[in-house]
Amino acid sequence: MSEAGYRLEMKEITKVFPGVKALDGVTLKVRPGTVHALMGENGAGKSTLMKCLFGIYKPDGGEIVLDGGRAEINSSKDALALGISMIHQELHPVPFRNVMENIWLGRFPETGFGPFKIIDHRSMYEKTAQLFRELNMDLDPKTIVRSLSVSKIQSLEIAKAVSYHAKVIVMDEPTSSLTGHEVEALFKIINQLRDKGVSIIYISHKMEEILRISDEVTIMRDGKLIGTWPAAELSTELIITRMVGRDLKERFPERHSRPGEVLLQVQGLSSPSPKSFRDITFNLREGEVLGIGGLVGAQRTELIEAIFGLRAVASGEIAIRGKRVRIRSAHDAKRHKIALLTEERRATGIFPVLSIKENTIIANLGRYLNVLGLMNDHKARTETEQSVERLRVKTPNIGTLIKNLSGGNQQKVLLARWLLTEPDILLLDEPTRGIDVGAKFEIYSIIAELAGQGKSIIMISSEMPELLGMSDRIMVMSGGRLSGILEREEATEEEIMRLAAKHLG
Repeated sequence: MSEAGYRLEMKEITKVFPGVKALDGVTLKVRPGTVHALMGENGAGKSTLMKCLFGIYKPDGGEIVLDGGRAEINSSKDALALGISMIHQELHPVPFRNVMENIWLGRFPETGFGPFKIIDHRSMYEKTAQLFRELNMDLDPKTIVRSLSVSKIQSLEIAKAVSYHAKVIVMDEPTSSLTGHEVEALFKIINQLRDKGVSIIYISHKMEEILRISDEVTIMRDGKLIGTWPAAELSTELIITRMVGRDLKERFPERHSRPGEVLLQVQGLSSPSPKSFRDITFNLREGEVLGIGGLVGAQRTELIEAIFGLRAVASGEIAIRGKRVRIRSAHDAKRHKIALLTEERRATGIFPVLSIKENTIIANLGRYLNVLGLMNDHKARTETEQSVERLRVKTPNIGTLIKNLSGGNQQKVLLARWLLTEPDILLLDEPTRGIDVGAKFEIYSIIAELAGQGKSIIMISSEMPELLGMSDRIMVMSGGRLSGILEREEATEEEIMRLAAKHLG
């Protein structure tokens, strides 16, 4: 342990990428047996700092000290050997193997000798069962991982981190896909680890969580350290001000326009699956933001994917401007001027190895082909640059790979992609998930601007303030059914939650 009692010290860490100084002399000090929150807007440098700690990136300057001694971390293997584990925001287990094999992957216990060694499945089972007992986790070591819920996979990843005898565990947005009940279960595990002396570095954009679970909070902005404070001395407003460098008195932009005539009508729409959505009826007006609320499993995503032609429909009708339409594919949806921003931008949105320009034009390539079928690169570049400027995308240039942008800027590029198709109806599935408060306001402003131009927007959100702050009406789903539609004036958190639980067994 260092003289000051720190478990981990990252001193004056600097990291430079072409055209970008991602980290500018950042210092982070974490005590043993504490939860240390790391906060900042997307692009502040949080993930880059943690990748330097975990050996994914090599810092260009500074040093890392662990328990008082300088640590050389050139790879993730080095980090794990030193007792540093990281649970990434995007969980990537091996789905067709069982729980215990996922935990001990690459280090299976063996029995036998010399060339006659075989995997000791009994020992692996016992070690896994013991690990779960210590963490009070209700998991069967032999369960195939693909059958687990997201929260159970999260628990598996925590158990895996602990199995390396981790002294420091980094958790990146660990609750982004969890329900309230599952968050409580995660917090219990975190508190157990804290009691055992493990240091947790906790990255999240959820203010209430941070203030509840953290002992200390470090805030970064534009690759620099702003400061570290005891969590007890902070409030949501103070954190926001220090994160964005300005006071966000209003979390949502003002809306002056009123919704117009009915544009989209959905009548009795049902999925072929009895476990999915059924008998859904609603309409959407020009210039309206229709929020869709509900708990995990309410089938909200499935519904809008069906409207976009990505899922089969067993019965029901869709009409646009009073005329019945058949939408059996994304191509049909685009032809009817419908666009879909998917829930998981990394999995089903961006093409990570392509540039911003390529990601922006990819849904509308025909627009840039000349009479010979060749790409008009000048037009593609010009329109991409106009989109980047319009949506205020922070990037060195449009040739930058989209994977190198922050989550908020990736989301803006995806919006730019669909706006180039000139849609009348935008389906937005969790448009601000994993995005910081400053970037959220920018996305909200874009949505409000589009609605003001007469675009019709359906927005799924699991964040109650977002639903209440952005929606003209809120449609609530429960167990695959429509349980109610609330006007803006009558919508409250309590009423939304009552409707969200209406059809649950």
